[in-house]
Amino acid sequence: MVATCKRIAESAWFQQFITAVILFAGILVGAETYPTFHEQYAGLMHVLDRIVLGIFTLEIVVKMVAQGSKPWRYFRDPWNVFDFVVVTASFLPLGAGQMIVVLRLVRLLRVLRLVRALPKLQILVAALLKSIPSMGYVSLLLLLLFYVYGVAAVFLFAHNDPIHFGDLQTSLLTLFRVVTLEDWTDVMYTQMWGCAKYGYESNPELCTNSTAYPLGSPIFFVSFVLLGTMIILNLFIGVIMHGMSEAHAEAERERKEAERAARGEGAPKLDEELAELAEMVANLQKALAQAQRRARALREAEQPSGREARASAAE
Repeated sequence: MVATCKRIAESAWFQQFITAVILFAGILVGAETYPTFHEQYAGLMHVLDRIVLGIFTLEIVVKMVAQGSKPWRYFRDPWNVFDFVVVTASFLPLGAGQMIVVLRLVRLLRVLRLVRALPKLQILVAALLKSIPSMGYVSLLLLLLFYVYGVAAVFLFAHNDPIHFGDLQTSLLTLFRVVTLEDWTDVMYTQMWGCAKYGYESNPELCTNSTAYPLGSPIFFVSFVLLGTMIILNLFIGVIMHGMSEAHAEAERERKEAERAARGEGAPKLDEELAELAEMVANLQKALAQAQRRARALREAEQPSGREARASAAE
């Protein structure tokens, strides 16, 4: 029984079948958003939902039985824990009323199991999770940038444009609109030409102190867009790409460990580790030799100029 369940759980057709069921479950949840269709086929959709739930339950049973005498090892994988929670929550007696909404949301979470079924998508999610600590510092830098520009915008533009920069929280919200490039030029033109000439045609009573900043406004907003959109967001991309490389390396390491376990080799052999270390040492020696050659070439290039300088000084 254990060998059969293990063979089924690790087979490609079983994974593909579960992926197809997940997609079908997502279609079922989406069909419920059409009231007429849902009322017309409520009975059929309920039966199909029970079948999907039964398949997911059977999947969990198969994977737990495949662990043999230690079924708790199934929960070592966080994705298995997520699958178990989603499936178990579908059996809870939530009743009627608002609990129906909770049940539908739980069923909607089944679609997220697609991340578990697709290894490449799983690597992407792992990369995003690994990037969260580093993105915190980038977010702090972005928050400081928003705060400095938000306070400066209130001081500079509040009297001319009270709709967008009347107070600090409104100013920060306006800057968020600017950094997303959503009609940010309209905000800039209002400050360039003054509220009496641009932007307040529908609210002329709010334009009480029109002041134009033909030079200061472009400098302010263009610099903010460059810093916020081009630099800060590129830092986010760089952090995520670094997380992607780490996630790929970890996935490759897990794959090699799984292959060794399948061959019954266990942990890496000492000979393999020594070979890897020898390769690393050879690469370091090669890089060191290249650096020494570049340093020697630089010294040889500097020596003739030094002799010429001494000769000219002697003359």
